[in-house]
Amino acid sequence: MSEPEGFREYVVARQAALLRTARLLTGDWQQAEDLVQTALMKVWPHWRRLTAEGEDPDGYVRRVVMTSYLTWRRRRWWGERCLPVPDVSDAGDAVAGVDLRDSLARVLRGLPPAQRAVVVLRFYEDLSVEQTAALLGCSEGTVKSQTVKALHKLKGVVAMGELR
Repeated sequence: MSEPEGFREYVVARQAALLRTARLLTGDWQQAEDLVQTALMKVWPHWRRLTAEGEDPDGYVRRVVMTSYLTWRRRRWWGERCLPVPDVSDAGDAVAGVDLRDSLARVLRGLPPAQRAVVVLRFYEDLSVEQTAALLGCSEGTVKSQTVKALHKLKGVVAMGELR
């Protein structure tokens, strides 16, 4: 089977953004790479149909990333724990940037997968409630309630001083 036209260009253009989103979801760069790779493997056979309809495939790909993440956590054994290597910011105080990223990653890892997905889509990807619900395949009410629960938990973490 030959490579679908435009697939390689899409991956090159959007891979960094997909990896950042996956990193926020998984909390680990290697797992994020695996998640994006899994999602792209699922999208690849359907690429011609997606682009033939003339629509931007980005929403479909993001939905596959999200659903893969949510179902992935149920299926795989997660006993292995990798020690993260902090990223170093090029601008400003490198230590403060690493500390902030580390704190945010720890807080996000403390959320259940569905709440983490909602927080990433709503506040990192800057999607509306309607777009988030469509992407996750749930009602707008579910998105709102998951957002409230996640924000309540995050506020508790900040109040306890865990986010520095």
